Amino acid sequence: MTEPLAPPLTIVRPGEGSEAFLGSIGVAFKLWGADTGGAVSVVEHPFPVGALVPPHLHTREDEYSIVTGGEIGFRSGDRETVLGPGGYITKPRGELHAMWNAGSVPARMIEIISPAGFEHFFRELAEMLADGPPPQDALPALAAKYGLEFGQPAWLPDVIARFDLTPPGA
Repeated sequence: MTEPLAPPLTIVRPGEGSEAFLGSIGVAFKLWGADTGGAVSVVEHPFPVGALVPPHLHTREDEYSIVTGGEIGFRSGDRETVLGPGGYITKPRGELHAMWNAGSVPARMIEIISPAGFEHFFRELAEMLADGPPPQDALPALAAKYGLEFGQPAWLPDVIARFDLTPPGA
């Protein structure tokens, strides 16, 4: 009798994984959907001081974030919090949310995305931005491809002012 093959094992050591810039924050790719049978993908996001990820919602996936350095602010729906290292938060699909560096030093978080697939949006966005400012219709087309929608909620100017943030493109 032949023993079943062990499932693939993916090892990502500290500091490994390709890195890119997404316009306001960075991304370090750790686990791709291909590494997890499509169940999840895992990336890390470094947040420079003043960085803001604009309000958006996902139509296909949920996100789970773990702050590993600095302080990161989160707003999801009408709920807002600031978390330091070791803080966890869920960001459910279909709910408008934003994230920002809420402190005076660089911050970092791990993002678990379920199901996998959205990591490819980050890859495509980084490639698009590496070539300079993209054509005006490029970002909306890329967002639509991945079921991502952006919003301009009434609370955004207050968050920008309270945390002295620099919106992307400003």
